[in-house]
Amino acid sequence: MLTNARSSRDKVRLHRERLRAQGLRPVQIWVPDVHARSFARTASQQSKPWLQASERSRSGFIDAISDHAAE
Repeated sequence: MLTNARSSRDKVRLHRERLRAQGLRPVQIWVPDVHARSFARTASQQSKPWLQASERSRSGFIDAISDHAAE
């Protein structure tokens, strides 16, 4: 067995220290679980108005939220 072996905890600590030295910081982000049944149900309910809208209405919405300054 290697006497110089580092524990996982030490490796993670050193990795995080290197990232912090580069001016980075950790951020935790919570997102919906796309595998949950409730996610599929909610997504389906929220997409119904979009699917029922006319093509003209959808195009108008896309134009309204698009960043035309980037073009």
